[in-house]
Formats: sequence, C-alpha cells, structure tokens
Amino acid sequence: MIRSVFLGVMLLFVSGLWVLPTEAAGRESFSRISSSFSLPSSVNVGALFTYDSFIGRAAKLAFMVAIDDVNADQSILRSTKLNIVFHDSNCSGFAGTIGALQLMENKVVAAIGPQSSGLGHIISHVANEFHVPLLSFAATDPTLSSLEYPYFLRTTQNDYFQMNAVADFISFCQWREVVAIFVDDEYGRNGISVLGDALAKKRAKISYKAALRPGADNSSISDLLVSVNLMESRIFVVHVNPDSGLNIFSVAKSIGMMGSGYVWITTDWLLTALDSLEPLDPKTMDLLQGVVAFRHYTPESEKKRQFKAGWKNLRSKESSRSDDGFNSYALYAYDSVWLVARALDVFFSQGNTVTFSNDPNLKTTNDSNIKLSALHVFNEGERFLQVILQMNYTGLTGKVEFDSEKNRVNPAYDILNIKSKGPSRVGYWSNHTAFSVVPPETLYSKPSNTSSDNQRLNEIIWPGQVTQRPRGWVFPENGKPLKIGVPNRVSYKNYVSKDKNPLGVKGFCIDIFEAAVQLLPYPVPRTYILYGDGKRNPSYDNLINEVAANTFDVAVGDVTIVTNRTKLVDFTQPFMESGLVVVAAVKGDKSSPWSFLKPFTIEMWAVTGALFLFVGAIIWILEHRSNEEFRGPPRRQIVTIFWFSFSTMFFSHRENTVSTLGRFVLLIWLFVVLIINSSYTASLTSILTVQQLTSGIEGMDSLIASNEPIGIQDGSFAWKYMVNELNIAPSRIISLKDEAEYLSALERGPKEGGVAAIVDELPYIKALLSNSNCKFRTVGQEFTRTGWGFAFQRDSPLAVDISTAILQLSEEGKLEKIRKKWLTYDHECTMQIADTENYQISVQSFWGLFLICGIIWFIALTIFCWKVFWQYQQLRPEESDEVKASEEAGSSRGRSLRAASFKELIKVVDKREAEIKEMLKEKSSKKLKASQSSAENS
Repeated sequence: MIRSVFLGVMLLFVSGLWVLPTEAAGRESFSRISSSFSLPSSVNVGALFTYDSFIGRAAKLAFMVAIDDVNADQSILRSTKLNIVFHDSNCSGFAGTIGALQLMENKVVAAIGPQSSGLGHIISHVANEFHVPLLSFAATDPTLSSLEYPYFLRTTQNDYFQMNAVADFISFCQWREVVAIFVDDEYGRNGISVLGDALAKKRAKISYKAALRPGADNSSISDLLVSVNLMESRIFVVHVNPDSGLNIFSVAKSIGMMGSGYVWITTDWLLTALDSLEPLDPKTMDLLQGVVAFRHYTPESEKKRQFKAGWKNLRSKESSRSDDGFNSYALYAYDSVWLVARALDVFFSQGNTVTFSNDPNLKTTNDSNIKLSALHVFNEGERFLQVILQMNYTGLTGKVEFDSEKNRVNPAYDILNIKSKGPSRVGYWSNHTAFSVVPPETLYSKPSNTSSDNQRLNEIIWPGQVTQRPRGWVFPENGKPLKIGVPNRVSYKNYVSKDKNPLGVKGFCIDIFEAAVQLLPYPVPRTYILYGDGKRNPSYDNLINEVAANTFDVAVGDVTIVTNRTKLVDFTQPFMESGLVVVAAVKGDKSSPWSFLKPFTIEMWAVTGALFLFVGAIIWILEHRSNEEFRGPPRRQIVTIFWFSFSTMFFSHRENTVSTLGRFVLLIWLFVVLIINSSYTASLTSILTVQQLTSGIEGMDSLIASNEPIGIQDGSFAWKYMVNELNIAPSRIISLKDEAEYLSALERGPKEGGVAAIVDELPYIKALLSNSNCKFRTVGQEFTRTGWGFAFQRDSPLAVDISTAILQLSEEGKLEKIRKKWLTYDHECTMQIADTENYQISVQSFWGLFLICGIIWFIALTIFCWKVFWQYQQLRPEESDEVKASEEAGSSRGRSLRAASFKELIKVVDKREAEIKEMLKEKSSKKLKASQSSAENS
C-alpha cells in the first residue's frame, strides 16, 4: 500500500519531467516481447549518482573506463554492446527518484547506484517494482541489506563491518566511552546504531550522540563541538559525508580540540576526501595531524596498478579540477560495471533473453495524464539477480563474491594515521583475524584468530604529536566537581564521619581515597556530600542506588562489595578485607578432673595402649630364649610382659635386653615413646594454660537452629544476606544503632529482651571487642569473604585509575600506615573462643611413625622365625624307611607324626639359646663320626 501511494505521488511529476536531459553512452530499444533466443545487439545499464561530489566525480570516470574496457574485450558479451545511461541524483531524494524512473524508461537490465544511502532506501522501492537489480557501489548503510529490499545489492563493503572494526579499535586501545559525531540521515544514524551495538559487545558504549544536519554550516558545527567538549569522553568517532566533513576538523582546530589528550577516529569518508585532493594541502594535513582513519582495503594487483596509472591521463582529458582524484569508490564503480557484464554473459549463455512488459500494478492510474507506457518491468529481473549473486571472480577490489546476506566476502579495512606528510598505514583490520600488520589476504589461508594476543598495530602518533596512547577522558569542563556520597555514620566513626575540616568528612576510608587521588596524574575536583540523617546509619544499598541513578558519581566509605551491588555500580580494588562473623556472650569453662585425658583422642589412647602391649609381646618373643629375666613360670612371664611394656613409657624398665633383634626393636620403640611423651606434654600444657571459654552458640549453624533473636548493624548488607541466603525469619533480626546498643543487647541476652548473638563484619567486630574490654568473643568461622571498596558509576574510567592507585598504596605500605592511624585499639582481644579439640592429638598425626615401627617389627619377627625354623630343621632326627612307609600307609599315622613334629618345634622355641647351640654341636659331632666309620668300613 505504501509503495503504491509512493509511486503514485512520484509519477504525478513524471509527465512534466520526461524532457530532462540525459547522458548516455548509447541507446537501443528492445522489442516489447521477444520470442527469439538470439543475443541482443545492445543492453542498457543505468548509473545514478551525484555528479558534483568526491565519490561521483571519481565514479563517472571509472564507469567510462569500465564500459570501454568491457566493449573492447571480445571474450565477454561478444556481439552484444553494453550501454550505460547516466543520471545525476544531485544529492536530492526527489531528483534521485525521478532519475530512477527515467532509467526504467530506458529499459535498463540493472542500475548502478546510488552513492547515497538515504537515496538507496527510496529508489530500492522503484527497483523492487520493476524487478531491476540495483547495484550500489557507495551506499554503505547496514539496513539496506534487509529483506525489504530484495533487488538491492551492495558491491562495496557494508558499514556493519566498518563499525565493528571501529569498535575493535576502541577495545584494542582499552577505552570505554566515545562520543559519536554523525550526519543525521539514514547513512549516519544507522551506521552509529550499529557502532553502539558493536561497542556493547566490548563492554563499551557511546556516551553521547552528536547529530549534524546534512550540509551544516560552520556555526552549527561549532555549537555542537563546544557542547561535546564539555563532556567527559575525549574519544570522538566521526561518521559524516566526505564533501563537508573536513569542516568539522577546521572548527575543532579553532576551538582547541585537536591538541594533546584528544582522539579522533573517522570512518572511510575522510580518506575518500583526502584521496580525491591532489596534491595534498600541507595546511589540511596539519589540521588533521593525529587522526586515525579507516578506508576500504583493496589488495594490490597488476590490474589495479595499471588502472591507477591510466587514471591520470583520463582525468586530464575529462576534468581539470583538483578535487576529482582517485579514491577507493572508483574501484568499486569500475568493478560494478564488470560485474553486470560478466553476469550478463553467464545469463545469456544459459539461454535467457531480455524482455520487458507493462506493470500491472500501475493500471489503476490509467485515467491520469501520466505516460505509464514508458515504464516497464524487467521480466527476467529476478533470474538475472540470482546470476549476479552467484558470481565469483577477482576484480580490482579483490574477490567479488557474495555471502548469504548479499554482503561482499572477506571485508577488510586499512587503518591509517594522518601525519604531517600525509596518511600512513599502521595496520589492517579484517573479520578473519582483526588487527594485523600484514595484508589480510596473506592470512585467509590460516585459521581465523581474533584473540587479543594476536592483535598487532604499528605505532600511532596522536593529536599533539603524542606517542603515548591518550587516557581518553577528562573531567567535564562544565564546572561540576566529582560528587562523592559519604555515609553519615553514627557508630564506628573512625571509619568515616562528619567533620569541620575543609573536606567536611574524616576517617580511615576518607584518608585512603584522598591518598589514592593524590597518586593520579591529573587533578580531580571533588566535593563530599553526607548521606543520611545522622541519627541512624544510612542504608548502604540505598547509597549504591543513588550512585547508579547518577545522584552521586562515587560512594566513598566502608562500602562492602557484594553481588547485588556489583550489578549496579563498578567497585575499585578492595582496600580492606571483610566478612561476616558471629559474636556471642561467653563464660569461662571450669577445669575438669579428667583434663589429663584431653591431649589424646579416644582413638589415639586405644592405639597407643595396644602398641605398648604389642611391643612387650615382641620383646618377650625375641628375649625369651636368651634372657633369664623373660623366663620362668607362665604367670611370671605375663607379668613381665605387662610391666616391661608400660615401664618403657617412663624409660624405667629394669629388664635388660640381650638379643640383637630385641635391642633394635626396643631402640625404635623408645624413640616412638619419646615423641608420644613430648606431644602429650605439649598438648596438656596448652589445654591447661589457655583460658577455655564456652557459649551456647557455637557458630552460624547453631545460631540458625536456635530461633533466638540476632542483632545486626543499621544499614548493613547482613539483613538481606541472612534473610535471602540463610532463610532466617526477618522477625528474628534486630537492627542496632551503635556500639552501646550492641553491648547492651549482648549483656541482656534473649531472655531479657536482648540478642543471643550479633552478626556483623569483621572490622567492626574488632573495634567492638576492644571497646568491651574483651567480654565477648566470636564463635565459629568467618562465613563470608568480602571486602570494602569505593563504588563508581558503571564504566567510569576513574574506577580503574583509583584501583591502580590503591594497589600502589598497598605496595608502598601506606595502607598499613593509614590503618594504624585510625584502627589501633587499646585492648587487642583474642577474637575466637579457644577450642579444646584444636589441641587434641589424633592417630592421623602419628600414622607415619606407627607404620615405620610396624615394618621394623615385622622384619625382626620374620628373622627370628626363620632362625628358629632353621634350628628346628637341624635338630630334627633323620626319618627311617619304616617311618616313611607308615606315613604312606595311613593318614591318621601321618597326622600324629605332624602333631609330634609341632610339639618338637615348640620345644625348640622354648629351649634356651645355649642349649640349642650345644645340641647342634653334638649332632654335628655324631654326623662327623658316623661318616668316618662308614669310610673305614668301605
């Protein structure tokens, strides 16, 4: 409906405008309906652009060269001549639309243009209506790629990629905020919109959008630049038209905005203007010194060099102006003509013809005086468009191929730094590898890598001849100092409080912030504003909300860094460690008559007792055969084992060890006993000398289960934490005003209207315990780990600099000096209740030592058993043949013999070592005599 109304309005003017002069390289007419498959003698292509512009002057020459080259090349289109019909859009949407309709009158198979993105939106409707592919060599507006314009095709690069390149550059330089200066039309607005989206992905943003009306005069530009110069950001991204954009820098120079500290980034329009100016004016170069500009990248090739070499000759014949030099859009215009020619060659080779017919949608206006018969629909337009989209060849601008979204593949840009002698390339950007110092086409064969470690650019000289990268922001020059919100505390005033000094505040946190500000390399005008009524501590969550709402620029004080606050503001590096702890009333623990058992755990006592008995048994086994003190009646031997075992605890055993194995085992055991005695003594000493305190609350878990009231500090984040995270009923939580209420509530306890415990942050608790003369103690462990920091508005660059300054203060030891100044207490209290279990010794502490003892004892017993068994074998009488036969005859007889052998073994074990040796000696003598007698008999 909108399209029909639009065309109706436009066509009302057509009847009086058919006489407008047109320029054509040639005209040929086709039959209304062609039934022949023979190739036409000529084909018309339209060209719609603004003649009097940087882009238009270069494009017109490129079109003429391209047409001549196509018609001279016998390998393409052969007998068909390509004609081009020119129309001047004159930077007017209305004139451009009329020009587009006049092109349709000439039965063009494609229209090349327009160069204006705004005009592209308008005449794309004409192209849609008449099914004529519209190939733009200069309209870069990203929204032209939408599905609304199926016949629009961009032969240049989409600004979507250029804006992503600019966003990558801003992120590469670690800037967070930029000011966008743009022309207020479809080209400017839509391009900057894409830039904002790209910056958001990099955690950056456009802090202000400064729009210029098309063709703005110097007065309007001056008013706009003065307003943006009052802002914080010093990063300016300029996205305007090349024909008027240089005026921005002329005005910026005059008001002092081209000096040190400023950053100017321009899109491809600036290089289009500079490339078109020949020779370059030294004054212009001085004006632009330090600007970073982007330009469409076109790879170097022999064809491109030949084209540029012939450009000067053609230019001297066609024009003598100094501002119609070669620019990158001339290459895209040249390739656009060749794209149509190559596509037509493929189109005809597939057996297609070119036919036109009347538009049925225009029949509703047959009763008007408009000559509708001159406008025709290209019947094969959709098929021809598909052929164009499938083209794949290499032109002057590189690879001519389109992706699924009708964008040129392999988008890339030059990054240039404007210096006094002219533009200097500092690197390249492509969507394949982002920034590099080598041409993009050399990297396409490698895997895509856009990681930050892979980014490279050469040195950039910024405005003011500065080589160090500018900070990118300053305090606004509008007379407004930094508004600092400070909590007006009524308790723990040594951290932050109201004062009569020039700052109006004082305290530990204030001194740290002031020391950090002094380290910054730039002045920070600031004013401290108290937050709260001074009767109770203010809500810190509300203070953070005020910062997020721009009421304050920063919150300075004992502000805890917690999750829900980090979603609203940016915190600095923590300058104080903190965390929630539980404080409860305690009482002294009475000494127990069984305290002597506390050094060891029950398991340790059991294992130690078992080892004493075990080592006594081992020593008895090893000493029984050779030591008279370990022999005698069974009762006496059992008593000896028990006595010897436990007497080693005091090193008072009177029994001597005579065997080597026994002495070795005893030596190792005495070493173990020494360690056990020493550990027991140390643990018992600690238990008896450290004051033991007890409390009904043992930690946060027991406090939650007790259902007793809990005290917290006014304004603390502890309330939300306990309600939301620990699911404690809000009715149990009591807000306390100051230290006096803390102490009173703890002393009274829950039975008298007080609290069972207080939950607060560790720095406050240290002060509380000191002021209470150590009457209370913390119970359990610190159950959150947080810290204090200064809260800035989102993406504030000052937060990063203050964080760096805090780290420097910490490294230089100044943080500790400030802490000692404000947080040194008369009574330093032991924070936590002593836990008896911390002094108890468990088996785990000695398992390694016990393992070593066990291995040694096992080796000693093994050696002993092997020795006894060897002696038994030596003393065993030789078995006769009759005995062997009897063993074979019956198993019962064998079992009786084995029982007899076992008894013999026990007897050997029980005999004295001296007797065994004598028996072995006698048996050896008998064997010797028997062998001698047998020898004599033989």
